[in-house]
Amino acid sequence: MVVYQLLATISFGDAVSNDTLALQEIIKKMGYKTAIFAENIDSRIPKGTAKNYSKFGRVDKNDIIIYHLSTGSKISRDFDKFKCRKVIIYHNITPPEFFEGYNDASYRICKKGYEEVRALADKVDYCIAVSEYNKQNLRDMGFKCPIDVLPILIPFEDYEKKPNEAVIAKYGGDGWTNLLFTGRIAPNKKQEDVIRAFAFYKKYYNPNSRLFLVGSSGGMERYHRRLVSYINALGVRDVIFPGHIKFDEILAYYSLADVFVCQSEHEGFCVPLVEAMKFDVPIVAYDSSAIADTLGGSGILMKEKDPVLTAGVINRLVTDKALREKVISNQRIRLADFDNEKIGGRFEKLFADFIDKGRK
Repeated sequence: MVVYQLLATISFGDAVSNDTLALQEIIKKMGYKTAIFAENIDSRIPKGTAKNYSKFGRVDKNDIIIYHLSTGSKISRDFDKFKCRKVIIYHNITPPEFFEGYNDASYRICKKGYEEVRALADKVDYCIAVSEYNKQNLRDMGFKCPIDVLPILIPFEDYEKKPNEAVIAKYGGDGWTNLLFTGRIAPNKKQEDVIRAFAFYKKYYNPNSRLFLVGSSGGMERYHRRLVSYINALGVRDVIFPGHIKFDEILAYYSLADVFVCQSEHEGFCVPLVEAMKFDVPIVAYDSSAIADTLGGSGILMKEKDPVLTAGVINRLVTDKALREKVISNQRIRLADFDNEKIGGRFEKLFADFIDKGRK
């Protein structure tokens, strides 16, 4: 028996890719042969880590395919022809309407992706959803097979590396308050709503504050230009777009941050929330999609998107030491739920149970 993991793209530092690589080690530890195939392979991925999906051949009926589903893909269209046991790990797909008017290719691939997911509803033996939100999403699209919820595996050891000294030197130690949001510059992330809340915070509470919006705008240049226009229209200063940066620079921005502000309207999991927990950065987040699932009762979850109210909450977290310490304490408790040994052990049990049921 061979366990194959398939995904559309394997990228350096990408959350889905990190999950795939971590699961590969667990599957090997369980004693099974395994291999990764992807349609697109990042050149920074060590040679031999994954093979191109075009070279994926015939499978034996005793083999198992684990498909990490996060976008439209030829893999979805080929899925029915694989005559073996099939598992989907569902990371969710960004609803295409977010990309209308910004990126036609992203709109089409996400629209097609949802059509493909619905078509897979009766073609899979078992699903793992990385959040309760994703599980309900699958049920809503007609999946009747067993579905378990298991968060993705995050390489926490990487976050112990040294932050970029130049970034720390540039922005650290000046007494300013630093607000942060990380995530690609994209319409579903709603960076404009973070900017709006920051504008109120800076004007009415703390002029010595800045906002870092860390993430690549590749493919979303039109959206990025609209954000810049919005900043100019508001007349707000000190909004900084570091762009696509190295990992040690990301670590530096987390190290500098006083509050993490998330206004995203679609997340299948949202790894940056866990990253903020790791760095003891208190979180203010709008309650959408999988945000509440990932926070698990920690952080401050906003039921309405009100920039004035959000600015006030940010100010409380900055100025009220007792509240700040309580929020951070709760986040540390929640962070323990994402321990790799805990999640890895849970995957091992779920996967072993699935294999045993197949044998019976």
